[in-house]
Amino acid sequence: MAATGRQSFSEQGLSSSVSHYASTNSSGEHDHHGNANIHSNHRLPMPTAGHWVGATQEEEAIRRKLKYFFMSPCDKYHAKGRKPYKLILQLLKIIIVTAQLVLFGLSNQVVVTFKEENTMTFKHLFLKDYDESSDDSFAVYTQKDVYDHIFYTIKQYLSLPETTVGRYAYVYGVGVNGSALSLCQQYYKKGRIDPANDTFSIDPHVITDCIGVDPLSVPPAQLTNGYKNFTLKFHKFINVTIEFQLKAINIQTIINNEIPDCYTFYITIVLDNKSHSGKVKIRLENQASIKECKDPSVSGHAENYTRVAFDVAVALVCMLSLLLCGRSILRGIILQQEFVQFFRENLARKVCWADRMEFINGWYILLIISDILTITGSVIKIGIESKTVSSYDLCGILLGTSTLLVWVGVIRYLTFFQKYNILIVTLRAAFPNVIRFCCCVAVIYLGYCFCGWIVLGPYHVKFRSLSMVSECLFSLINGDDMFVTFAEMQESSTLVWLFSQVYLYTFISLFIYMVLSLFIALITGAYETIKHQTQEPVHITDLHAFIAECTDTPSSGKFRGLETSPCSFFCCCDRTTTYEDVLLVN
Repeated sequence: MAATGRQSFSEQGLSSSVSHYASTNSSGEHDHHGNANIHSNHRLPMPTAGHWVGATQEEEAIRRKLKYFFMSPCDKYHAKGRKPYKLILQLLKIIIVTAQLVLFGLSNQVVVTFKEENTMTFKHLFLKDYDESSDDSFAVYTQKDVYDHIFYTIKQYLSLPETTVGRYAYVYGVGVNGSALSLCQQYYKKGRIDPANDTFSIDPHVITDCIGVDPLSVPPAQLTNGYKNFTLKFHKFINVTIEFQLKAINIQTIINNEIPDCYTFYITIVLDNKSHSGKVKIRLENQASIKECKDPSVSGHAENYTRVAFDVAVALVCMLSLLLCGRSILRGIILQQEFVQFFRENLARKVCWADRMEFINGWYILLIISDILTITGSVIKIGIESKTVSSYDLCGILLGTSTLLVWVGVIRYLTFFQKYNILIVTLRAAFPNVIRFCCCVAVIYLGYCFCGWIVLGPYHVKFRSLSMVSECLFSLINGDDMFVTFAEMQESSTLVWLFSQVYLYTFISLFIYMVLSLFIALITGAYETIKHQTQEPVHITDLHAFIAECTDTPSSGKFRGLETSPCSFFCCCDRTTTYEDVLLVN
């Protein structure tokens, strides 16, 4: 009779996908999970007396294991009476990871603000006649102005303690010949240019000449005025660089109940003449390193390790989540192998790859990636708190990405409710077509990028580099800066101007009126398909049809007899256990 049941099951053509397995009450009616149509609309093979009376205990056991594996946390609680501590762990992780990100964001904001304000201070102190409105185009055009700017910078550096409002200290022994400031010029080894005769002779090897300058308080004082003898070779010079370091302390971190940080600013002023166009561009670059101050003392404040302890707690919680998610993936793989073996040996059927992938939950992988990023970011943040590292940018990227993934994972809990599951189902249905569509569109988009960069780059500021071209075109697709893009086109070349009009009009027309409309149509089509599937019979897979034959409800008590092995908290090797899904179900 068992053989007859298995043969009848395989002859009835098991087919595709049911996303949830609803509970049934004593009258056989399904609950609110949206699966009341499993036996009616889905037209599953009905278990008649002649088909399943002789089903083996092994078959019923594997079916019950599978049904339990794909249950929601609430159904699992009703099935075995175990509190959803793994679900509680994930909710706790969302709270503490977000709190950690907020605390780091506040500290990082103070650091970035302090650096930016000091950079602006240095520009006003060391650049002659500096104007913030002309920051990108700040330049000089005469030899006298070049010398004036060089000597002005050094003079301001030497008189810094008497002129600046801030508290800065010199760093000695970091320049050329053990000086505090290095003044260097780079020029070609040989350079003779004669535009009158259209001749030139250049040796492209670059020579670098440097002199050192020290503040007056540091001997030998006679080197102080040596910079005034600095002579530039204007006919062949490439650039002039002035490099020095300053120290400062950021005391505003006390507001956040943190010990102040000690900063070292690496300042480089460059007078750039590499284009030899008569315009010497001037820019100031500032890099900062942060370290722990020596013997810090703040009245009324003791050493506070609360933040470090909190970071350690976050890392431990994420480590526990990582282990549990990894265990669940491993249990899913083991149960998959058992299901495949049962179908092959008892039903003489092969399990398709779509059914096999049902056992590997993508939400687990998402959480594992998030946990790894959070643990790594927490370790770096602990190093920042202890002033051993200053990788604020890297830490921000890791913590920001991990928090993003954690909050995206919240969508998983909404999928237990049919009305909230429409977003995930629509994206999953539309994803293959969207990817293929984007590949085709990317070819056209890249063609426009290269064309715009080559033709319009010399005449339009938004097309000077490939990255700027891509940003400009993407903004045009979204309807931003259209008039500005047209208006900023230079009319120095009539031919190029006409080409730019054709280029911009065709791009906007193609991508806004056609590409975007087709893209929206793909998403809308997938949504309409999903909406109609709720009203029509659905083709289900072998896996879900096999599980649907189990009519045991979570509250029936039949799942309580399948206890896990007590060998270990993380034990997952016992093939006779329930293979409980730790956290994520569908």
